[in-house]
Amino acid sequence: MAIRKGQEIELDIVNLAFGGKGIAKEDGFTIFVNQTVPGDRTLSRIIKKKKNHAEARMMEIISASPDRIAAPCQYSGHCGGCAWQFMKYDKQLEYKRRHIEEALDHLGGIKGISVNPTLPSTRQFGYRNKMEFTCTNRRWLMPSELDDKTADMGFALGFHAPGIFDKIIDIEACMLQPVEGNQILAHVKQFMKQSGLPPYSPRTHEGFWRFLMLRYSFAYDRWLVNIVTSTENLPAVSPLAASLKGHFPGIVSIVNNVTSRKAGISAGEHEIHLQGDRCLKERLGHYEFEVSANSFFQTNTEGAVNLYNTVKRLADLSGSERVLDLYSGTGTIPIWLSDSAAEVIGIEIIESAVLDARKNCIQNNVSNCRFISGDIRTALAGIEHTPDLVIIDPPRTGMHPDVVKQLKDMGPDRMVYVSCNPATLARDVAMMKDRYRIIEVQPVDMFPHTYHIEAVVRMEKRNSNI
Repeated sequence: MAIRKGQEIELDIVNLAFGGKGIAKEDGFTIFVNQTVPGDRTLSRIIKKKKNHAEARMMEIISASPDRIAAPCQYSGHCGGCAWQFMKYDKQLEYKRRHIEEALDHLGGIKGISVNPTLPSTRQFGYRNKMEFTCTNRRWLMPSELDDKTADMGFALGFHAPGIFDKIIDIEACMLQPVEGNQILAHVKQFMKQSGLPPYSPRTHEGFWRFLMLRYSFAYDRWLVNIVTSTENLPAVSPLAASLKGHFPGIVSIVNNVTSRKAGISAGEHEIHLQGDRCLKERLGHYEFEVSANSFFQTNTEGAVNLYNTVKRLADLSGSERVLDLYSGTGTIPIWLSDSAAEVIGIEIIESAVLDARKNCIQNNVSNCRFISGDIRTALAGIEHTPDLVIIDPPRTGMHPDVVKQLKDMGPDRMVYVSCNPATLARDVAMMKDRYRIIEVQPVDMFPHTYHIEAVVRMEKRNSNI
């Protein structure tokens, strides 16, 4: 049958696409359906029709998949943060594994690679150590509120409604953060609403309150609160800081980031220290790190330990190796490997991250790590000796082709690639497959109820003696 926009059609969901949408087939034609699980039979409406595929919105579940469960969060399917909360967790892990396997096969042209079962997150809820909530003067209404003429459509502090830049879902509680974080959120929201100062409007770029960022230390049960405003106004934010400190003894740091930039980014142009310490302390294994409001730190603390232990296992170090770590960030992987290597050299383009990495080494009495600040494409040329092992932990965009070429020319015996994007992992590994073979692929789940997945890949040089 011909598929057309606006058509309502019964569809059987047979697979999941990377990105979280269910896949249905109608006479061989692919249709992507939101909010579905393989095994569902749905009534769906076609909302987009293209030459090779269509997109549909699920209207009704005619019969539910045995892998479908009731989502415990009232915002599931609305805020966009937990695309898979209605699917059994063991099935989430399996589909994440498949997505890596399929990317290596279909995108990388690497056949016959067996991907290990996904290592689960220790916590399925309450696992995030960082949450960011956005203020607005335009509240997005939940379906149950659409017919309520008394519903408040003004102030909101929460998450963006998918595809809508200026409306925010007013969040009472997010299940991905520890419980006390929701109590802090409620306290801040009430204060902001009663302050008499307006929330920021992304349409007019006017208003005062912009973001609330919360960071949590699982090791010490402590909080950092970052209040982001459009202008500096100590008479407005200081009473909020004092109120928070009085109500929540676990808050050890309160700062005010100030930004007049129109972009919806919470990092301030400058930061004002309001209460307590300037940083939060967190532990990964037996290493301690200082985490500031805007510094990078893995958002799943216990998941980060799983990830770094996997890197260490696949690195298979004896203690005598020289290790090169590309995209080294604040030095967490070099420090994690420091007790098993002779030397670890990190290269990172962001100068502030390099400064944090050096400080983290001093704090943890690590003396065999050093860091180079600069573009990897330039810095690699300054590495005099071929390392025994290269660790690659790039951003979602993966490696620049020039970096891939330099690595192949350098020719280390083995590499460990840490990826947060199966597509760019497949692309990068494909560019190296003439010189390197994949030995093992280990997925690590850092983000339950989302389609995001980390993968750690061990590669060895072809014809290597290892």
